[in-house]
Amino acid sequence: MDKVAIVADSIACFTREMVEQYGIRIVPSNIHFDGKVYKEYLDISPSEAYRLLERDPDCFTTSAPSPADYLEAYRELSTRAQSILCITLSAKLSALHDTAQVAKEQAKQELPQTTIELLDSRTCAAAEGFVVLAAARAVAEGKSLAEALKAAEEVREKLNLLTLMETIRYAYRSGRIPKIASQIGSAISVKPILSISDGAAHFVGIARTKERGVKRIIQLMREKVGENPVHVAVVHADALEEAQRLKEQVASEFNCGELWISEFSPIMGYATGRGLLGLAFYVD
Repeated sequence: MDKVAIVADSIACFTREMVEQYGIRIVPSNIHFDGKVYKEYLDISPSEAYRLLERDPDCFTTSAPSPADYLEAYRELSTRAQSILCITLSAKLSALHDTAQVAKEQAKQELPQTTIELLDSRTCAAAEGFVVLAAARAVAEGKSLAEALKAAEEVREKLNLLTLMETIRYAYRSGRIPKIASQIGSAISVKPILSISDGAAHFVGIARTKERGVKRIIQLMREKVGENPVHVAVVHADALEEAQRLKEQVASEFNCGELWISEFSPIMGYATGRGLLGLAFYVD
């Protein structure tokens, strides 16, 4: 029996190779389209989901996993691990952490032999993925639950996430921006730059073109990283070619100890729209 198993949500934007390599149990969110329900990551890929969103935005909606979904994951992992570490999307951005906590309370009676710990990643997308990877890599080295938790917390404190949106047109879907403001921003081709820190999204600035926006997020990353070795994930919302070019630029300008491309979850892409580019990174 394993010492520790890792649970994460699908919004962490993992590649399938990473999930398979570290045996991470993904609890997917739901995508609703034309009367059908798709489990993100399991039933539908991000690129497929973005095609549905493009085809008919009004028919595309999303919903979070339920406590029963998390409880099912805990039950499954309890058969092969002594302890479970569940890492979630920032509690300031979603109710997922609370949902996982409800399931943990339910599991106390049903799975008394299994220790379950929860950790709020205080971020999202591939930055959340880095927190999960820190724990998973510790587990792969034979570390205990406490050690895996500590490894994840240490990386969490170093993380940065910068995103450049193609358009602000769909931002009203987040419930945080009025629809009229989204329409005005879209009309003047504003491309917002956002960061995630302290668990919440923060407005950094705007760019009038995608090229200028990319230069800006590279500059912001340089200010935080300097010449130090850095772990980087390039995220994109159905913009693979642009992401590949951004990855090449990052590789040429920074001392990367780790660099990979990740698809931005359509659960978040529903509000950001297609074409988003981002950089998740931290310095050792």
